[in-house]
Amino acid sequence: MRKLIPISEAAKLLGVHADTLRRWEREGKIKPRRTSGNLRRYDIADIRPDLIHAAPTPSRKTAAYARVSSHDQKEDLERQKQVLESYCAAQGWTFELVADLGSGMNYRKRSLQKLLNQIIAGDVGRISAVSACGEARSGAVRQNRVKRASKKQEGSGLAEVA
Repeated sequence: MRKLIPISEAAKLLGVHADTLRRWEREGKIKPRRTSGNLRRYDIADIRPDLIHAAPTPSRKTAAYARVSSHDQKEDLERQKQVLESYCAAQGWTFELVADLGSGMNYRKRSLQKLLNQIIAGDVGRISAVSACGEARSGAVRQNRVKRASKKQEGSGLAEVA
């Protein structure tokens, strides 16, 4: 079960005013759940995932992954890289930017292989990527799932990170 908190607690956790959370909701940056009385409730896992998931150790870095599928999208790749750099820097994370250009999901891409190997070696504690809507997203790497996936699909170079 997820822990839902009222707007005042969410604002306190984030170090912002409740009006800022309301503005972020209007702008589509954050989406609270609503009670039957139409009061806002925020999921701690959404607003402060670091309180729920174990934080990466200082020796493990964040991998910021940007990717587009064709050369026509080079401008999109640059935009993704800028979004990721500013997002990771704003979070105060030590990060490495990894960018790929190529059609389809090609698991033989040198930069993707390097990233997967770093995850398996335990050097990466968090992956941040740009979603389809252009927002930066991140999540903690679960080592056991990466190792299982890589063993399961040995030879294909495919590994899933959850």
